[in-house]
Amino acid sequence: MKHYDAVVIGAGNGGLTAAATLQKNGCNTLLVERHNVPGGCGTSFVRGDFEFEVALHQLSGVGTEDRPFLMRKMFKDLDVLDKVELVQEEELYRLIVPGKQDITLPASWSGIQKVLKQNFPDDSDAITRFFDLGSKVAMEYYMALQQVRRSNDEKLLESQCKHFAAYGLRTTDEVLNEFFSNKELINTITPYWSYVGIPTNELVFAEFIGMLFAYCTFKPWHFKGGSQSVSSAIIDSFVEAGGCVKFSCGAKKIHTADNKVHAITLEDGQTVSCNYVVSNASPLITFNELLDLEKPPIQIQQDFKSRRKGVSAVCLYLGLDCKPEDIGITSAATFVIDGDNQDIDETELYKMTAPKWGMVTCYNFIDEDLAPKGKSVITLVALQYGEAWQALSPEDYAEAKYDYAQKLIDHVEKAYPNLSQYIEVAEVATPLTMMRYLNSPDGAIYGFKQHIQDSLLLRDQLSGIE
Repeated sequence: MKHYDAVVIGAGNGGLTAAATLQKNGCNTLLVERHNVPGGCGTSFVRGDFEFEVALHQLSGVGTEDRPFLMRKMFKDLDVLDKVELVQEEELYRLIVPGKQDITLPASWSGIQKVLKQNFPDDSDAITRFFDLGSKVAMEYYMALQQVRRSNDEKLLESQCKHFAAYGLRTTDEVLNEFFSNKELINTITPYWSYVGIPTNELVFAEFIGMLFAYCTFKPWHFKGGSQSVSSAIIDSFVEAGGCVKFSCGAKKIHTADNKVHAITLEDGQTVSCNYVVSNASPLITFNELLDLEKPPIQIQQDFKSRRKGVSAVCLYLGLDCKPEDIGITSAATFVIDGDNQDIDETELYKMTAPKWGMVTCYNFIDEDLAPKGKSVITLVALQYGEAWQALSPEDYAEAKYDYAQKLIDHVEKAYPNLSQYIEVAEVATPLTMMRYLNSPDGAIYGFKQHIQDSLLLRDQLSGIE
């Protein structure tokens, strides 16, 4: 039986970085992946003349060369930075509320405030106070809170994280309403709620403002050629370091003895012994299907009972026979909403009714090589939970898929009226597509529902299997 120090299950972003890190630090590692290419959501596919980015439209946590942050350091440590080209985006996003608003925010903490004050001069003082508070909450959340939490000292919390203590765990809506009454101003600030799939009436303020602060301070980035370029670069670094990778071969069973991992059986029938397993598969799949135990350890069972599966999405990939400016695209990322962000009703995401929120990403707006000359590649996204889609019969699924895609186009055409006439290629992905390709229950794209209790702040790491 062949032996590895570690086996990593799944070559998505987490699995790739885990495998490369282990191998480069002297751990003989096997990486197994069910798909025939690495990347998970960080990959692409081709239809006709167009190559479509699956999901990764903005990457944060990189920082600039003169102000690097965690992910730039990680890419450098994995010998990936020299293999890829990063493109910095100048804007965070454009927000369009048809007939009411059309505003673009720069990727700058001071720049956002300047634009907001120009558009909402009556709220200038409140904008200054809100963003001053926001930076303090974000810095305490990212830099001090974990250390304070480990100390379990309430006085230290009050002295080192007083802004987080006062505002961090309140809902985003509650904090926004304390500073602002102008709905259009609140709409402009809040589109990033969708990046965790939790509307602002539930999303805790620290998570929301932390995202906004990170994208402004460390900038949004794009990989030249799409995210497949970085997935391939990490695989190359892993193999160059001596790692072994098996594509088109998933994990079948993780074997334990005395609650300790000792081997893994692969889908090709091979069994290898190992000291460690890193699973980048869903925790539900890992503990309920892959582990050889009749039931997961009791603490795992109890933990799962307190969680809910997160949201999925419908993605409509479009190849257009026009340039971005021909249909009025002026930013790589645009949010199109009907009504107000604060009025987003999460129950609507469980239904297949016409979406009131949608995102438009135009990749060749920032990377012209991603589409043939004179053409465009864009993705339309609407968040959807997977339950209603799973209830469809196979006969009804195709009709429902294309019906929802048309609803999404109709919604986006309120902002870009001539979109339909330029469509050359179209491909639709639903929560069932996410289930099939990602092997994630209900097609969840963010894992478990991202409430604050799912963060390391409140949820300890689980033991039970060594």
